[in-house]
Amino acid sequence: MTQIIPTAEPFFLPTNNRKLGCLLTHGFTGAPKEMRWMGDYLHEKGYTCLGVRLAGHATHPEDMIRSRYTDWLASVEDGHHLLRGSVDHVILVGLSMGGVLSLLSSTRLDVAGVAVMSTPYALPSDPRMRYLKLLSLFMPYMPKSNLPPGSGWFDPQVWQDHVSYPQNPVRSIAELNGLLAEMRAALPQVKVPTLLIHSKDDTYVLPENMERIYADLGTSDKVKAYITGSGHVVPRDAARLQAFELALDFIRRVERSL
Repeated sequence: MTQIIPTAEPFFLPTNNRKLGCLLTHGFTGAPKEMRWMGDYLHEKGYTCLGVRLAGHATHPEDMIRSRYTDWLASVEDGHHLLRGSVDHVILVGLSMGGVLSLLSSTRLDVAGVAVMSTPYALPSDPRMRYLKLLSLFMPYMPKSNLPPGSGWFDPQVWQDHVSYPQNPVRSIAELNGLLAEMRAALPQVKVPTLLIHSKDDTYVLPENMERIYADLGTSDKVKAYITGSGHVVPRDAARLQAFELALDFIRRVERSL
């Protein structure tokens, strides 16, 4: 029996284009499957794509609890080095926490650009936040939302096939909070072309998060784009093609500048 949940495996989609490739990173509690359709789309357009699996994800929730945000950053760094074996330049593409990791990694790795979707600037204010590590000893998991499962999706059929841990590990929320602090401190050091995409209908990470990230970015080459008709998991929900086309236009522009 394999450890990785079936259909949630990492993926590598090579092409003959050595100039530029895309490193795709999924979100918190999610899996590479979140990015697979986007990877397939960009691959069809001529780009080598690598979809990484973050440490502790797409196996068992206990694995995620044992992981730290430095492990998630290392997963992205591993993917970058692997992809650089096939291409000369890399664009980081991330969803949600994958966007956080991509923005932060763009200040530490040699990349040509970064495109992110549904990315949080900070977690909602909660007095329990400073006690999460202690709280996790007594309450290991927390519901993702007070709403019924799948209620934030515009394509309920796709949601049925979605791979993600059903609850948020409390210890991992503390790690995400620490990662977000690192990203916020690094945003002024982001100097590469940056694309931010957010759905106006995202009720999980509110669109105002994109505005705050955009304001803090150090690069002058920054674009923010709103889409509609999608929930939080943009590259799998109903309006995914809007995001794919925005990302493709951005990637082609970056490629022309290399």
